[in-house]
Amino acid sequence: MPSTALYGRTIRLHLDQKNSMAWAGIDSGGAGDEIWLDRSWDGGATWPDGSSLGRTSTPSGATTTRTAMYATRDPRGLLYGGAVRACGRAAGHQEGSCTAWVRPTPTRARAAADTLMASYDPYSGWWPSSWWNSAATLTALIDSSRTTGRHDYDWVIARTFDENKGTFAAGVRSSDAIEGDFISRSIDDSGWWAIAWIDAYDYTGDARYLDEAVTIADYVQQYWDTGTCGGGVWWARERTYKNAVTNGQYLWLTTALHQRVPGDTEWLRRAKTAAAWYRSSGMINSSGLVNDGLTAACANNGSTVWSYNQGLAIGGFTELWKTTGDSSLLTTARTLADAAISSPALTSNGVLTESCDLGSASCDDNQKQFKGIFMRHFADLTKATDSSTYQSFVQKQSNTLWAQDRGSLNTLGERWAGTIPNQTDWRTQASALGALAAAG
Repeated sequence: MPSTALYGRTIRLHLDQKNSMAWAGIDSGGAGDEIWLDRSWDGGATWPDGSSLGRTSTPSGATTTRTAMYATRDPRGLLYGGAVRACGRAAGHQEGSCTAWVRPTPTRARAAADTLMASYDPYSGWWPSSWWNSAATLTALIDSSRTTGRHDYDWVIARTFDENKGTFAAGVRSSDAIEGDFISRSIDDSGWWAIAWIDAYDYTGDARYLDEAVTIADYVQQYWDTGTCGGGVWWARERTYKNAVTNGQYLWLTTALHQRVPGDTEWLRRAKTAAAWYRSSGMINSSGLVNDGLTAACANNGSTVWSYNQGLAIGGFTELWKTTGDSSLLTTARTLADAAISSPALTSNGVLTESCDLGSASCDDNQKQFKGIFMRHFADLTKATDSSTYQSFVQKQSNTLWAQDRGSLNTLGERWAGTIPNQTDWRTQASALGALAAAG
């Protein structure tokens, strides 16, 4: 644990990692030395109500003392995990010294979730200021809660739903107007929220989340169009582009709704149609990688291979295989997975790597979250097949990002191999949390 020296004294921070408790101690000192704990609920940026916790003086005749223990996380009150540091002052001197700020690490996923929640706005119920990213982030948080068995952040699900189900003018939540029920002109943005509410339904059993997912999916369904390219969902209301993300979502969503809506046949029919169209669309190239979309002439446009497109396709074909038993669907999912973990387009030295992770490149706010989405769906295939190769890949991502990409306050960046320049914000945190949740 971190320490600092002051006039021959050692000031040390102590942590009970399992229970997220902290205390401060001072050694090799004398009577009148002071020790205290600072606690900050926003990761060390401010600490208006947490400074000088447990301030204690070394008693006469003693050379050491310590503070009481204090909690470093209060998810139901102060909403997220705090950072702590130990501070002290030698008797007879005015100046003091403090250790570095630290967040406890009870488990990888819990520590990552605590750091992620430092960016959540509990009043408006989202992660400002990215609309679809908030949906994917909520999904990652739910998945991590399921993995850890902890319920600290269950309240976030209902809060996000209640505060965002209504309408918002353009520029408030997104550059697009939000028209109610998480719907906007961006079909893929709407789809991310449907995926999040299916995850929320699975986790909580609350039927309103499934109902919401159906409402959104009904909207997406309006943009399935056989008049162009023989099928596929348009990317946006303007009907100018058919791409991998929207159609990967559609395949997964239609399958997921069939699995959850009693007596359904229509969503299953749509899922089978979507799978057949996707495989014949040309978006999967000869290397087994998914390019971004189709040209106006309905050919593969050769655009960037992004991990989330690959992951959505893996997840969609895996789920439909589990539903139908059609082995050709599993073959497709495996082909996509094998290509992802072996191709330099997506993997470098065994680590999932986006093209914007290389050299001096940087990822935009959308791209920062792609890899976590891939890991969510890749993990589903891993569990379904019990493949040791896939299991090793999942664990490799968790181990590498934790060892090479983690900051002192458990921040996790875009580049899981920790190369420079690295970007770090709540989007990269959510993406990494997706990988940690996938590893269990």
